[in-house]
Amino acid sequence: MKQYTFSDMNRASGEILEAALIEPVALTKRGKQKLVILTADAYERLKGEQHTKAYLLEDAPDDIHNELMEGIDAILDEADRNA
Repeated sequence: MKQYTFSDMNRASGEILEAALIEPVALTKRGKQKLVILTADAYERLKGEQHTKAYLLEDAPDDIHNELMEGIDAILDEADRNA
């Protein structure tokens, strides 16, 4: 899980939120995790499922695969704009 400080959030909130679309992101204060940012879908799964299912990328259902690829594309586009 990627970690950022609260100060990082003030400086690079867009980048951090884009990262949270791919995987949960921890926000730290004084070196301790205080918050975790995750997608609404991931939160709902945590609330409602007792068992989490893992997939290989090529075996993932279309909706999961598409969401992952859209997130990766968004991050790459942002990196290109910042280069």
